Amino acid sequence: MSFARLGAALCVAASFAAPAFAQSEINKPECVAPANPGGGFDLTCRIAQTGLTPHVSEPIQVTFLPGGIGAVAYNQFNTTRTDDGSAIVAFSTGSLLNIVTGKYGEFTEKDVRWVGTAGADFGAVVVRADSKYQDLKQLMDDFSADPASVVVGAGGSVGSQDWMKGALLLREAGASPTDMRYVAFDGGGDAIAALLGGSIEVYTGDVGEMVPHIEAGQMRILAVMSPERLDAPFADIPTAIEEGYNVEWTILRGFYMGGDVSDEDYQKWVDAFKAAYATEEFAQVQKEKGLLPLNMAGDELQASIEERVQRLRDIATEAGLIN
Repeated sequence: MSFARLGAALCVAASFAAPAFAQSEINKPECVAPANPGGGFDLTCRIAQTGLTPHVSEPIQVTFLPGGIGAVAYNQFNTTRTDDGSAIVAFSTGSLLNIVTGKYGEFTEKDVRWVGTAGADFGAVVVRADSKYQDLKQLMDDFSADPASVVVGAGGSVGSQDWMKGALLLREAGASPTDMRYVAFDGGGDAIAALLGGSIEVYTGDVGEMVPHIEAGQMRILAVMSPERLDAPFADIPTAIEEGYNVEWTILRGFYMGGDVSDEDYQKWVDAFKAAYATEEFAQVQKEKGLLPLNMAGDELQASIEERVQRLRDIATEAGLIN
């Protein structure tokens, strides 16, 4: 056999062999969505199910464990499934907020192992296209002078993710979050309808859901609450930080495991996520599911969670949600 043919044969053999070495050997891998089918947790698990396929030895099964917006699952993985090395559970920034405000019971962020992320969405400060607010500074000046003069609305009650975005804005404007004139809606769709109808002036939503409305010319985003400016179609929209206000809200979506999972089992999942993050295919899955890349796994995610939870705890304390 010629050297050329031998080299080609070795390359082919390597191409077939490579996935076997790259895959994590996980027995009956499972992603638990702590809600009913449909919605954010289901979406998060579907990203793992599809995006990790080339990087785990068996197909990932998605199961559902609804109750308490994640509370039932968090309790189960802190009691009867603390060492389950086959299962990951979907979470969001809202889950972290629930931990902080005690909605998940006695367990804290330190009782589980944070594995990897599915991606992220970011908060957005949204007004109608014909709003008097042309930029974030005008809004923040009004918040500073008289917080109750601005009607803010979003999907979720006081203490929810969307409420927290408004609270952050008021705090940065030198006002108390408790002074915010806030109207709660059942979901983002209702809040958007209220904004378009004129019953609220500002919507503290998520940037990912705004694409069709911006394209239709109905609304304007004053700022995104991302650490850095986003890519198209949001490349022309400044961040709140750029505008001089230290306000950031990342809607993180990811996965945790029980606190007693072995280092070996934990690392298998971390390795699978890191391998997936390095591929264009995973980025495409994120895009198709409406999420933006925010890829962290293992120690990096663990440190990020601790920082995020402390920030949420500070805000929740200041807002009177916890003592």
